Amino acid sequence: MATSASGADERWTLINENLSEFLNPELIKKIIDEGRNPKIYWGTAVTGRPHCGYFVPAIKIAQFLAAGCDVVILIADIHGFLDNLKAPLELVEQRAIFYQSIIAAILKSVGVDTSKLTFVLGSSYQKTAPYIMDVYKLCSITSEHDAKKAGAEIVKQTDNAPLSGLLYPILQVLDEQYLDVDAQFGGVDQRKLFTAAKDWLPKLGYRERSHLMNPMVPGLHGGKMSSSDPDSKIDLLDPPDVVTKKIKKAIGVPKVVEGNGLLAFVEFVLLPASALVGDRKFHVERERDGLEPLVYTNIAQMNEDYKNDTLTPQLLKQAVTAGLNKLLAPIQAAYQASPEWQEVTLKAYPPPPKKEKKVKNKGTRIPDRTKGAAATAEEPQPEA
Repeated sequence: MATSASGADERWTLINENLSEFLNPELIKKIIDEGRNPKIYWGTAVTGRPHCGYFVPAIKIAQFLAAGCDVVILIADIHGFLDNLKAPLELVEQRAIFYQSIIAAILKSVGVDTSKLTFVLGSSYQKTAPYIMDVYKLCSITSEHDAKKAGAEIVKQTDNAPLSGLLYPILQVLDEQYLDVDAQFGGVDQRKLFTAAKDWLPKLGYRERSHLMNPMVPGLHGGKMSSSDPDSKIDLLDPPDVVTKKIKKAIGVPKVVEGNGLLAFVEFVLLPASALVGDRKFHVERERDGLEPLVYTNIAQMNEDYKNDTLTPQLLKQAVTAGLNKLLAPIQAAYQASPEWQEVTLKAYPPPPKKEKKVKNKGTRIPDRTKGAAATAEEPQPEA
C-alpha cells in the first residue's frame, strides 16, 4: 500500500512534482500550511477508449491522494457529447461506467488509498436549474471569440463547428464552482481554459481557483498517443505479448532524449509509480550482456546514460515493457474477475459490424447469350 505524505513540506513537494505550471499556487499552499486538505478535481470527457496515456494524469492524481488531498474525478458525459458529438448519447452511459472502472483500477494498481477519491457524473448536476441559469449568465457576458479561444486546444475545431463547442469551456469553468473545489488539474493544453476560469468566475461572484498542469507527454511514436493509430496506442487491457510488440515498434533514436516517449513514460509514470509503493527505482536488466542491471532513482541520470549510449534503445524498450506490464497486470486481473465490467465494455465499445461479402454475379459464362436471346425475340417476322 502506498504511504501518504505527512508533513506540510512533504505534501507540498508531492503536489508539485512533475507539474508544468501552477496558477495561483498560494491558494493551495495556504490550505496545506493550515493543515487542511485541498480539494482538487480532474475531468475526463467520455469519448474514446482510455489507453496507457491515462497513466500520466492518473499517477499525478495518485500523488495528490498520497499528499492527503480530496480528489474529485468528473466523468464528463455531457462534455463528451458536446465535443463535436464524439460520444453518441446511446453509448455515453455505458462509457461513463467503463471510465470509472478503468480509472479506479489504475489508481489501485499503484496501491494508493482511494478513500479520499470521489467520482461524479457530469449529468448528475449539469442539468439542474441553478447550473443551467449560470450557463445562461456566462453566455451573456462571454464573447464568441473568448469562448473559442478558451476551448481552442481541447475542443475539436472545424470550419463550420456546432455551437456545442462554444458551450464546452463554459461548462468546464462552472464545474469548478459546482464541484466546490479549490483547484482544477489538467494538461497544459488546457491553459487557455484555466486562465478563462480565473477571469470568468469572479464575474458571477464566485472565487478564483488554483490550476495545476501536467506537461504534454510524447507517446511511443514521439507525438501524442492517438486512438486512430493502433501502434501508437497501448490499450489498458492489451495482453503482455501485444504490449511487447507495440513497444518494440516505438521510436527510440539512439542518444536522442528530446521527444523520446519511452523516457517520458519512465519520468512521468514508472518512476513516480515506484515511489508511491515505497521504492523509487527503475531497473534496466542487462543479463543478456552479462552485466549488472542499471538502477535509476531519477530521470536526469537516465537521460545522461541514454545520451552516452550506456542505456540503449533496446535495453530501454525491454525495461519499459516489463514496468508497464507490471502496472497493467492488476488492472487486467480486476477486469477478468468482473463479468459486469466485461459486459459494460461490449456495450460501451461494441465491435464494428462485420462487412458482408458481396456475391459477384458471374452471369451465364456464355458471351452475349442474354443479349442474343433478346435480339432474336425483338427481330421482326416476315409477313405471310
